[in-house]
Amino acid sequence: MRGWFEQRYLDLLGSIYIYNEHRGYTAIDGVIEAVRTRWPDDAAFIARLAKHRADERKHYMMFRRWFERRGVMPIAVDRACGHIDRFVGIMFGSAIDALDPMQIVKRDELFERMCRVVSLTERRGHRQVRILLRHPIVRRDSRLVKIFRIIERDEPSHWAPYDEWLSVHGRRPPNWWERAIDRYIHGELLFIKLPLLFATPRLSRRSGWPDEHDFDATHHGAPVAANG
Repeated sequence: MRGWFEQRYLDLLGSIYIYNEHRGYTAIDGVIEAVRTRWPDDAAFIARLAKHRADERKHYMMFRRWFERRGVMPIAVDRACGHIDRFVGIMFGSAIDALDPMQIVKRDELFERMCRVVSLTERRGHRQVRILLRHPIVRRDSRLVKIFRIIERDEPSHWAPYDEWLSVHGRRPPNWWERAIDRYIHGELLFIKLPLLFATPRLSRRSGWPDEHDFDATHHGAPVAANG
């Protein structure tokens, strides 16, 4: 029984992470294109966004390899388990796929909102990873511990360019309301969605990998890095 419980927990944990990492780097692609169009001379900012994208892709590939080594596919979770999906939906009143990145980037009031959403999401992810690295079930899986240590190291560089853009352009940091939304979304996943998934008797698994239909990242000028 204990073995089943631990396996179920790790399966769900890895499946939620692989969804969110894939969602993260594919969403950044459009932002990078739009930023290049509006601020073509800001090479430093573009490079930092490209690194964020590459790291998200790297993290995705590490989770994919973790599943491949175990000989199973991820559980088929969807955007209901996506932190950035929920945050964008609340803050912009639209699904990520329905947003036009160029329309966001060319309007400062929308771009600053996006920067705050990304910054809060990345900071939340960093705090959660540090908690998971102390989790007894996670610590029994050495490969998963290695993945989370790499994520812990990478993530501070992810929120930094967005925070810096806000500061340089005289825009405010996240306020109490935006932080409350972030906490609400995290609590909703942790205390409602995850237990419901855990208690569902039969959860379907993905039939293919999320990245099978990705565009070549070099089309967007963002390097793909993979490190397991």
